[in-house]
Amino acid sequence: MKQLLIAMVAGLLFLQVSCENSKDSKENGTLVKVETSYGNITIRLFDETPIHRDNFIKLANEGFYDGLLFHRIIENFMIQGGDPDSKNAAPGQRLGRGGPGYTLPAEINEIFFHKKGVLAAARRGGPDNPEKRSSGSQFYILQGTVFTPGALDTIEQKMNQQQQRAITQKHLAQAQQELNELRKAGDHDQFNIRVAEIREKANEEVSQLPELKIAPERREAYTTVGGYPSLDQEYTIFGEVVEGLDVLDKIAAVETDQSDRPVEDIQMKVKVLD
Repeated sequence: MKQLLIAMVAGLLFLQVSCENSKDSKENGTLVKVETSYGNITIRLFDETPIHRDNFIKLANEGFYDGLLFHRIIENFMIQGGDPDSKNAAPGQRLGRGGPGYTLPAEINEIFFHKKGVLAAARRGGPDNPEKRSSGSQFYILQGTVFTPGALDTIEQKMNQQQQRAITQKHLAQAQQELNELRKAGDHDQFNIRVAEIREKANEEVSQLPELKIAPERREAYTTVGGYPSLDQEYTIFGEVVEGLDVLDKIAAVETDQSDRPVEDIQMKVKVLD
């Protein structure tokens, strides 16, 4: 529980940090081009995520991505590809489980956030992947949606409520043995008193922490170009579109089936430019 709390708080407090370092990252990194029938998308891979950068370059140079599909598309969210099973896949075939046979350790960097155009690694979710390891080949390019200031205010409220719950759960877990003994003894009054004391202690700890806020520069991005803040600090972002956002929009708007697979296949070809 303690590790969960630390990870959650770290993942939320990053929103208060200035994003100036992320601006510097855009001037560096390797350029790759994703070619499609809808046009080309040029992406800069970040040097701050070397494992994902090098893996993507390696697969691209090997021709791994050539002929694969954007197999999962959700408009106002993202376009996803990189499943080797999508190559020559039969119409209607369910896709999204394939990979190169390995996963990558997470490289979640607080200076990057889910604004429109970022490149991030797909991964298996849930308790089976507590380390948030990335798929070895599957990725998504975020389209996102434009948020109103009020919607971002609501997200901030949820962030602070989540922090409150996590800290309370931490204190309850630390006193679990004592509470179990009181429950077994049938001492309900003392049990309720201890729970109230624990909650009061948690509230005191929360009151000493700064209120969680979405940084102004991120608010500006989410309310103008768009994004998806709920994904922040959950997936490894390792690149950003520098040319071809219009192509992203065109691909995101295609017709899809019930599994979010495009009705007409959209193949890709990936080239390393420098």
